[in-house]
This record gives sequence, C-alpha cells and structure tokens, in this order.
Amino acid sequence: MKGFYSLFCVLGLVAPYSQFVPWAMEYGIAPIELARQAFSSHASGFAWMDVIVSALVLIGFIVAEGRRSRMGCTWAPIAGTLLVGVSFGLPLFLLMRELHMEKE
Repeated sequence: MKGFYSLFCVLGLVAPYSQFVPWAMEYGIAPIELARQAFSSHASGFAWMDVIVSALVLIGFIVAEGRRSRMGCTWAPIAGTLLVGVSFGLPLFLLMRELHMEKE
C-alpha cells in the first residue's frame, strides 16, 4: 500500500496544481477572484462545497486518528489538505499511518 499511497500523493499534488499554476500566472494570488470563479455556477459551487466538506471531515479524521494511534507530524497532511486539497492530504495521511503502523 505504501507505493499506492505514494503514487497518489504525487498525483494528488501534480493534478490540482496543473490547473492552479496557470490560473495564478494569469490572475496572481487573488483569493476573491478565485472564490468568484469557483462559485460562478451552481455546478461549480456544488463541486466546491463537496470539496470543502470533505476537507473538513478529513482534518477531523487526521486529528482523531493521529491522537488515537499516537502518530507524530499530523500537521503535515493537514497543511497538505489546506494548501493543495483532499487529493493530496488523504493519501499523505494514509501513507504516514501505514509507515507508523509498520514501526509498531
């Protein structure tokens, strides 16, 4: 599973940023414009609300599971979720949990 999670960490980082970097090159760091475009239609608003709720659930899971299993560095997948998205934070946390369980 380590290879699987590692592969999706890379994919979960590269895929979202392949879309964000060109956007940022055009608009700069413009959070208001990003939000305006993200919620410009009901369909995109639907997708973003799904992502936001998923990110909040994931952060709660990381905190709870990290405490339960006494994992260190749980700040990393939380930061990854906030800076990239669930597509990076989830496989990163699962990889870290796999490595942690392997040690024990």
